[in-house]
Amino acid sequence: MGNSSTPGPQQKRFAAYLDGLAGAAGHVDRIEPLKAYCKGLLLPGERKSVEPMAARLAPDNVRRTHQSLHHLVADAPWNDNELLAEVCGAVLPAMQKHGPVVTWIVDDTGFPKKGTHSVGVARQYCGQVGKQDNCRVAVSLSVATGSASLPIAYRLYLPEEWAKDSERRKTVGVPKEIQFQTKPQIALAQIRQAVESALPRGVVLADAGYGVDGQFRAGLTKLGLEYIVGVQSSMTVWEPGAEPLPAKQWKGQGRPAKLLRRDHQHQPVAIKKLATALPPSAWKTVTWREGTQQKLQSRFAAVRVRPAGRDFERAEAHAEEWLLIEWPRGEAEPSKYWLSTLPPQTKLHPLVKMAKQRWLIERDYEELKQELGLGHYEGRGWRGFHHHATLCIAAYGFLIAERNRFSPSVRVGNLGLSAPKRAPDFYPRGARPSRAA
Repeated sequence: MGNSSTPGPQQKRFAAYLDGLAGAAGHVDRIEPLKAYCKGLLLPGERKSVEPMAARLAPDNVRRTHQSLHHLVADAPWNDNELLAEVCGAVLPAMQKHGPVVTWIVDDTGFPKKGTHSVGVARQYCGQVGKQDNCRVAVSLSVATGSASLPIAYRLYLPEEWAKDSERRKTVGVPKEIQFQTKPQIALAQIRQAVESALPRGVVLADAGYGVDGQFRAGLTKLGLEYIVGVQSSMTVWEPGAEPLPAKQWKGQGRPAKLLRRDHQHQPVAIKKLATALPPSAWKTVTWREGTQQKLQSRFAAVRVRPAGRDFERAEAHAEEWLLIEWPRGEAEPSKYWLSTLPPQTKLHPLVKMAKQRWLIERDYEELKQELGLGHYEGRGWRGFHHHATLCIAAYGFLIAERNRFSPSVRVGNLGLSAPKRAPDFYPRGARPSRAA
């Protein structure tokens, strides 16, 4: 960490970047706290909650700085979406210097949390621990080039038990317009907003938690977006070349039948059954990118199928899509499945490479959590949860922009941002690494 009184080029760019975001603060009194908060997130330190950051930023005036930062994040009514739009406008051009937007990545991330009073906390699946646990979950949308991605939308998933509890909603300040939505519904709303904002379009990527939702997939198609989404092995499709039976022929009486049919001999199959029945010649080894130690490769097959989900309630069959299957060599059965609306002429390698592009958001969340303290906010309210996340994304956006200016080694803590030394006898509440996030 540098202590020079003369700012270097990177520090000047950081100051200019924050000046560009200041308008979204909504009030002149919030500008300096907003800049300080972002700086605090980028300074070295194991804990990025309000008090430890205040201690790093102003060790001689911790209490006043703490109050200022806390008011900004917990109480001030600035608009998260407006600030994220400013971040996108500042960072995306730097990303595009190395290539166009290729994908829009949908994901969600969990934050283990004890107790029941913090907004959105419930027993649900938590990806961070890989099982059901007490946690809260946020849904995000990121835009990505071939090598970088940036979250542009972020919203807490509010479980139904919370959405229907007026007392708890009031206590933590959930806005009246926020009603229960599934995660795919939240993601689709974020995507719709991105389309309306005229952002450069990309192929939508999502895991099976979203891909199994037929309304989510249909919503993407209605918006004119292509997708590659994970699906579960139990999902049913019509085998290549097959489709549901047509409606019964009209016999001259009553209303003509319109709905598609199935019978005992004509049924769709689970995609796992279809995959295991494919001939050995269908499987090809594909390398999709360089890993940290070796090339990443596996065996894949791709066939054209029609999804079968509730098509007996439809007058027309679902359109054909790609079913992409991964079956690693040596494994007893296929490990992953995707559906994709990429064009029929798409070759296997680009199909695989696109499906695997979701690794970018995994890298983003790792840094946002470990380096920028995305899960460190200690307040219980709706506004504070989102404000802290937005400011984390704003600080992370500067790192992304810097890396795309030919500085791939840029990391939190080595930006040359200066801060006074902390008083040796001051140890802020919440700064101990042993404290749970």
